[in-house]
Amino acid sequence: MSVVIRLTRTGKKGERKFRVVVKEKRSRRDGTAIESLGWYEKDEATEKKEINKERYNYWVSKGAKPSSTVERLMS
Repeated sequence: MSVVIRLTRTGKKGERKFRVVVKEKRSRRDGTAIESLGWYEKDEATEKKEINKERYNYWVSKGAKPSSTVERLMS
């Protein structure tokens, strides 16, 4: 089982709201997740996020590979 940390889309049409989740690599973007690590929201003027860094580091230590977007959010 290959595990990745990536974004899933939530919210209404036209809104940019995402959850940062741990999922199997082959699952769909909006399919069931193993664990939710936080959220990310981007408006026209602002960018808000809240991610549990302890759980993120735990999953990375277990071999989960973050997507390029999630890596950018964590830096």
